[in-house]
Amino acid sequence: MLDIYTLHFNLFMENTYVAWDEASRKAIIVDPGCSDSEERQKLFGFIDREGLVPEAIFLTHGHMDHICGVKACQERYSIPAYLSEADREVLKEHAQQGARLGLSPEVGEFETSPLEDGQVLSYAGTQWKVITTPGHSPGGVCFHSEEAQVIFTGDTLFKGTIGRSDLFGGDYDQLIVSVMDKVMGIDGPTIVYPGHAESTSISDERTHNPFLEPFNEPEQEGIDWDAEGIELDGQL
Repeated sequence: MLDIYTLHFNLFMENTYVAWDEASRKAIIVDPGCSDSEERQKLFGFIDREGLVPEAIFLTHGHMDHICGVKACQERYSIPAYLSEADREVLKEHAQQGARLGLSPEVGEFETSPLEDGQVLSYAGTQWKVITTPGHSPGGVCFHSEEAQVIFTGDTLFKGTIGRSDLFGGDYDQLIVSVMDKVMGIDGPTIVYPGHAESTSISDERTHNPFLEPFNEPEQEGIDWDAEGIELDGQL
């Protein structure tokens, strides 16, 4: 059985997830955004208290608020961090921004293992399929466990909205195609764990997400792009 715990880190209230197999206690860390020593201790303290054994770091994309804690996690646990090669340039772009905003000045200075669409990673007692979902960033990915009916979507898909596409390397058309063609076909009961805000389900987003209506484009009459939440407070 897979258990998931959510921590909220840095000034962007980014969701960092720890997911683990209840029997073996083997775990993954998804998007460690802990940006200072206090936040890192919060993450490490939880892992220690639960007796978990981290095996890998999954990175949905390379934006600074999702990667602040990668270096610290690797130093502590000596585990691989998986990131799409398409976001290597994103790491370089946001290192200086992170420092200016008070996030870790070491953003980007860590080793990564590449990801490919359809790749299957076996960690935390389950298999995770890599789904490439460019649009929020060039190398955005989702991690889907069909067995556990869980998907980590990063900033690709949120409850009632989608990720913004006006940051470095973003592309609205790519993002819509990624969500509609590669995420919405997943089983409805699958729980969506996004990069910010609360969780949802695939079926709820099919039914209620205004951005996923057929032919819904921001320039259409009656669609107020900003009002619909594309610029979530602090969201990256």
